[in-house]
Amino acid sequence: MIRGVRRFVHREWGPLFGTVRTALVTRGWRAVPLTLTAVGLTALLQVVQNQDWGYPPVQAVGSVRAEDPLWAALLRTPLSLFVPALDLPVWGALAQVLLVFGIAEICIGRWRTLGLAYLATLAGTLYARLGIALGPDGPLGLPATDAQVVDTGPSAAVVGLAVYVCWRYGARWTGALVVVAMVVEVLVKPNLAGKEHLAAIIAVLVLIAVRGRRGRRQAGGVGPRPGTRSWKPPIRS
Repeated sequence: MIRGVRRFVHREWGPLFGTVRTALVTRGWRAVPLTLTAVGLTALLQVVQNQDWGYPPVQAVGSVRAEDPLWAALLRTPLSLFVPALDLPVWGALAQVLLVFGIAEICIGRWRTLGLAYLATLAGTLYARLGIALGPDGPLGLPATDAQVVDTGPSAAVVGLAVYVCWRYGARWTGALVVVAMVVEVLVKPNLAGKEHLAAIIAVLVLIAVRGRRGRRQAGGVGPRPGTRSWKPPIRS
């Protein structure tokens, strides 16, 4: 039993843990400059928006609602990624960003992490508009009052990055657990934030499917053979 658990843990998290550990041991905090910047910016925006003088400017440049004009929402989306929700403990948001962004930055690179974070956030932002247009009667719809609710902040990006990194490093059960947890969240509390999380996951899953299909095309439908380092078949003379 214990041996089976160890094999599962090694298979599920071994490659991921090894990559993260090696980067932190050899480079320390220099391995995650994007993550440290994101944590610092999130903390700074939280402090500023809790001041009487700071709330209006933070809302003006970083808070996205479905009732906003689309051009304004798109301009605010990059900064909205780092504006935490006022009704939730900021420490939870900071811990999520530090852990998930840090692992993603080490495992898939700085710019890919940032791009995926914005993809997930943008998917949630655009879904909110679609859901309100569909109305509250359908399973994908939202009530009109949700047009005034501020988007999720960093949480949609965290969820999307977690799913992508799990796929890249073979942590299939962990990735599936994240997806199931988000589905349960929507079933228990079907609010805008939960559905935006699902929209972020769907966007990342579509990207994974596209990358997987492209990889199979480049490999010509042939899997790696013993003794080869590439997905392409070995050259024969």
